[in-house]
Amino acid sequence: MDNTLLQSRIDFGAMKREIYSYLCSYRILPEGMSMNDHTTSTIIAEAMKTGLLTDELGFKMWDIAKKHEVQGMIGAKLEEGALELIQQLHGQLHLAIVTNNAEEAAMTALQENRIAHYFDLIVGREAMGFLKPAPDGYLEVLKYFHATSPQEWLSVGDAWVDGKASQDAGVPFIAYRGDIARMHSMGVFPLAEIQNIHGVLDYLQPPIMK
Repeated sequence: MDNTLLQSRIDFGAMKREIYSYLCSYRILPEGMSMNDHTTSTIIAEAMKTGLLTDELGFKMWDIAKKHEVQGMIGAKLEEGALELIQQLHGQLHLAIVTNNAEEAAMTALQENRIAHYFDLIVGREAMGFLKPAPDGYLEVLKYFHATSPQEWLSVGDAWVDGKASQDAGVPFIAYRGDIARMHSMGVFPLAEIQNIHGVLDYLQPPIMK
């Protein structure tokens, strides 16, 4: 969703640093982890794996993330061409959003831009066991649309975590203005790379006219 449909202003670096500092302060995670090797979601995944994250500490951790998300979503505008694409696909294909953001923050931004109603399903982090790069969110979509197979879907995103999650769920992934070298280094190999969101139309079956 972020930087694919919406021009997000979320400061992901600040979110990651604050959450990591919080987890270190309670000795959930060790000092000195390389922030270059992690996203907020992988930091949280490491914390969850320790078994040390109590419900109370977990709630406070998610509150930090939500604070950054809500701030970053204020006034968020649509990516160029996103509205036209969504309107064109609406009613012809199943449309779903998978986001690591809290559902409340995601819905607020989508409703402000008047596009929430175009989507059949919106999966926020509350519906996932683990966040992207884990495939849980995409598996929720496949479970909801149980009559479809992974190969009948296309996933579009800008980050390697999107590609990794999609790939591990068996869903073909298209990189939208992504860092392809970074994706390859993380074992993500997109079906295609596009610079214009309408480029997705070239990979739909049956083809939908631009």
